[in-house]
Amino acid sequence: MTKNSKNPPPVERRTNALRSSVETCLQLYFKKLNGEKAADLYKMVMSEVEYALIHTVLEHTQGNQSKAAEYMGITRGTLRKKIKEHGLENPKD
Repeated sequence: MTKNSKNPPPVERRTNALRSSVETCLQLYFKKLNGEKAADLYKMVMSEVEYALIHTVLEHTQGNQSKAAEYMGITRGTLRKKIKEHGLENPKD
């Protein structure tokens, strides 16, 4: 294997996989619209991704908000606000 043909580092592969998943979901969304106009797409996508991010990180940290906030690079206060906004007060449900 040549130096230029090496696989990307694990973090880059995961980032590419996440990006690819989002692109695939958006393509399916547009197909389902069947020509209808999309509205507030940015807000919708960011809200869905944020919900999934917070929910999954809280599960991973077993509900430890301090660890979850650290993993996400935000303050615990911001995380608590986002938890409330998304109705994730009881993430184990």
